[in-house]
Amino acid sequence: MLVAANFAGAEETSFHHVKVPNLKGRQVNAELIFSDLDKSIEVRPDKGDPVNIPYAQIDKCTYEFTQRRRVTTGTLVLLVVAPPIGLILMVTKSRSHWLQIDYHQQDEPKFLLIRMDKQDYVHVLEAVKTHTGNDAEILGNANKRSD
Repeated sequence: MLVAANFAGAEETSFHHVKVPNLKGRQVNAELIFSDLDKSIEVRPDKGDPVNIPYAQIDKCTYEFTQRRRVTTGTLVLLVVAPPIGLILMVTKSRSHWLQIDYHQQDEPKFLLIRMDKQDYVHVLEAVKTHTGNDAEILGNANKRSD
């Protein structure tokens, strides 16, 4: 009965809309899993090896967002073809939400960088606090996770 109570309290939370950099530096789709049963964070990229970080090895988590203008070749072409839409795209900025997990493995410091979806980043940050007990440090001018 005690074992059944332990399994009932164990929870697994997963996020499917995250990206992680691969060995070439490109972002690939991945799944982020917080497993209370294994007491670890697991990241399973679509292509590449999964990463497993036990909660006990996490040193800190940091959150930051970046902004950049949407000026690309496609935007410039759209500016010529459909000026109002191209102009709107050139004036607006895209925002990326990043979570960095600093951890250690056999006394060697490591980190994992995760790009979070704009719809899920608040939920991911809440899951970090709930499952690991570490509150993500907010860097830069992120105004308390408001979008």
